[in-house]
Amino acid sequence: MEQVTEDMDGLHWFKSSYSGSGGGDCVEVAAGLDAVYVRDSKTSGGGPVLRVGRGQWAAFTALAAGGPEA
Repeated sequence: MEQVTEDMDGLHWFKSSYSGSGGGDCVEVAAGLDAVYVRDSKTSGGGPVLRVGRGQWAAFTALAAGGPEA
């Protein structure tokens, strides 16, 4: 995982459906060709962005969902 310093134009960001409209703690995720990008929804477009490999992201989401590692 690394902090991204490249141009983020052209990515389509998604916020969790579990996020309420009142703000709070949430992340936004965008899928690129070779990586998944993650940022804090409160700093959209202005804060740091992390780039995670697709395989690493799949393993993370499988574990977060309570399943076996992908």
